[in-house]
Amino acid sequence: MAGVVLLLTTACSGGEKEDGVTVGEKADAGVPQVTINPGDGNKKAEPEDGVVVTAAGGTLEQVTVTLKGKPVDGEMAADKASWKSRTLRPGSKYQVTAVARSPQGKTATVNAAFATLKAAKELDILDVTPAKNEKVGVGMPIQVVFNRPVDDKKAVERVLDVKSTKPATGAWNWANDTTVIFRTKNGEYWQPNQNVTFSAKLSGVRAGKKTYGVDDFTRKFRIGDSHIVTISTKKKRAVVKRNGKTVRTWPVSTGKGGRVVNGVDTYLTTSGIHLTMGKENPAIMTSEWMGVDPKDKKNGGYREVIPHAVRISNSGEYIHSMAATVWAQGRQNVSHGCVNSPPKDAQWFYNWSYRGDPVIITGSKRGLDPWNGWSYYQMSWSKWVKGGALDRPVTTG
Repeated sequence: MAGVVLLLTTACSGGEKEDGVTVGEKADAGVPQVTINPGDGNKKAEPEDGVVVTAAGGTLEQVTVTLKGKPVDGEMAADKASWKSRTLRPGSKYQVTAVARSPQGKTATVNAAFATLKAAKELDILDVTPAKNEKVGVGMPIQVVFNRPVDDKKAVERVLDVKSTKPATGAWNWANDTTVIFRTKNGEYWQPNQNVTFSAKLSGVRAGKKTYGVDDFTRKFRIGDSHIVTISTKKKRAVVKRNGKTVRTWPVSTGKGGRVVNGVDTYLTTSGIHLTMGKENPAIMTSEWMGVDPKDKKNGGYREVIPHAVRISNSGEYIHSMAATVWAQGRQNVSHGCVNSPPKDAQWFYNWSYRGDPVIITGSKRGLDPWNGWSYYQMSWSKWVKGGALDRPVTTG
C-alpha cells in the first residue's frame, strides 16, 4: 500500500479516509502533512528499505517505530523534515507513530502498522573469534564466519562495526565468500589494556537474492598487556617483552631444513609476523603432515607427545617444550620447523601468553604466507584494505 498521509490538527475530530489519506473535517493549509512508508496495512514491506517518515508544511517533533514494543533505531534529518530507520527484521510486524508541527503551531499525529517480507534464506553469523570476554593479545584479528556465502559484501560490510576504548585504524578483508577478517594497520596493533566491541546490525540487510540477515550480533572482548615475542633463527634465541620491557629470554632450536617439496623447504621455520593461535598440552605431533607414516623411521617418520605447545601457524609451527633437544637449543637448529624451547621456559610462555600475541621470527629463508594461520600482518596494508568490499580503512575510536 502507498504511504499514509495525515491532514489533521489536534483540535479536529472525526474526519474520513480517502485512498489511504485521512482528511480532517475542515481542511486547513496550516496543518502539516505526515507521510509514512511503508503504508498502513502493508504486509510485504522490504526490510532493506526501512521506514521513512516525512513532513510537509512543518517539521517532525517525534517519530517512534517499535517491534514488539522495543524501539527501532533511526536518524532525523538536520532540517527535521524527514526521518529514516535502520533496516528492519524480516517477517516482523512494526508500529509507527509520528508527530509533526507547523510554523503556526498546529500539530498532526499519524499511526501506521505494517509487516515485512519473510526471508527465503537467512544470513547468520556462525562464529566469531575472539571468544566472548576473552583477554587477547595486541595483534588479535576479529574473524567473522557466516552460515552461507555473502553475495552483496558491500551491504554486509557497511553494518560491521568495531569500537575500542583507545582509537585504532583497521580494515576488513574478505578471505572468502563466508569469512571476513578485521585487523589493525601494519605496525600499529591494538593499544594494550582496553575494551573492544564488535557489532553487526545484520537484521534486514539484503545479502543476496531473497537472502536477509535476521539477527544482530555483538561480541565484546578485552586487549591485555602488550606481549611481543622476537625469535632469531640465526641467534637461536627468543626475547619476550611485556609493554615494551624485556621480561624473559631463552635459547631455542628452530627448523633444520633439508626437506624440499615443490621448491619449499618444509623443515625450515617461517620468517615473518606470526600470531599465537591456541594452546595444547599436550600436542600430538606426527609425520603424517608430510605424508610419512609415523612408524616409517627410515624416511623420517615420528610421533611425539609434546607438552606446553603454543601454535603460531597452520603449517604445524609451535613454540613448545622439548627436553630432548636442550643440548642444541641456542647452538644448533634441529627441529622440523617448530621452536624448541627448554621445558621451564615453554611452560612459562604457555601460561603467560594470550591468543593474538605477535611472534616475529627472523633469519629463515622460508617466508610466511599471510594466510598461513593468523599471519595477516604479512600482507601489505594497501593490499589488505583492497581486500575489503568497501576498500577503505576504518577508525575504531
